[in-house]
Amino acid sequence: MRLNADFSQRVVIRPGDSPWEASPSPGVTRRMLDRVGGEAARATSLVRYDPGSVFPEHAHPDGEEILVLDGVFTDERGDHGPGTYLRNPDGSRHAPRSAGGCTLFVKLRQFQPGDTESVRIDTTAAEWRPGLVPGLRVMSLHSFGTQHTALVDWAPGTVFQRHTHWGGEEILVLDGQFEDEHGVYPAGSWLRSPHLSQHAPRAPLGARILVKTGHLDADFLRRWAA
Repeated sequence: MRLNADFSQRVVIRPGDSPWEASPSPGVTRRMLDRVGGEAARATSLVRYDPGSVFPEHAHPDGEEILVLDGVFTDERGDHGPGTYLRNPDGSRHAPRSAGGCTLFVKLRQFQPGDTESVRIDTTAAEWRPGLVPGLRVMSLHSFGTQHTALVDWAPGTVFQRHTHWGGEEILVLDGQFEDEHGVYPAGSWLRSPHLSQHAPRAPLGARILVKTGHLDADFLRRWAA
């Protein structure tokens, strides 16, 4: 399967633009955002566990990255509530489940070579730092090589200067409404902007977003050329 697999192109998926589809595990459904491959795929997805559902034990070749959006996600490392950020590196394994149900943002097989750090951050308790402009707060989650992942909180009325995305930018709007000159993106929207793209973002009503940068560079594009 190749879904939104031309990484040189900008992609926007708003809530309701893509359906929830069954996974191989009963009670676990997913909204595919981008994908290259079958069940063993380089993939970005929203994943929903119904109450009591279990996913079979599996390994994480090239890593797994998770943000718990709601509910409680459970595996051998414990219970992970809303706002928990997880990184499971290449070589790790788990058998995840959810007693009460949960929704996750998941990225598979997207770690850079040599990134072996296992990460668990409770973002509801972690420290925010001032951003580059008034009204902006940033919580760094992970950095390795050219890749950087963070939560960014925008107070109502915040405007950021026009800038270029070296290595691309990927955004999941968690709360509020994010905007730029290309459109308006309510909570639940996912945006992927290619290497060297530009925009001037703002949040007139306020927003909180998950941001990943530096992971769609020219070398990456050559490896995953459509």
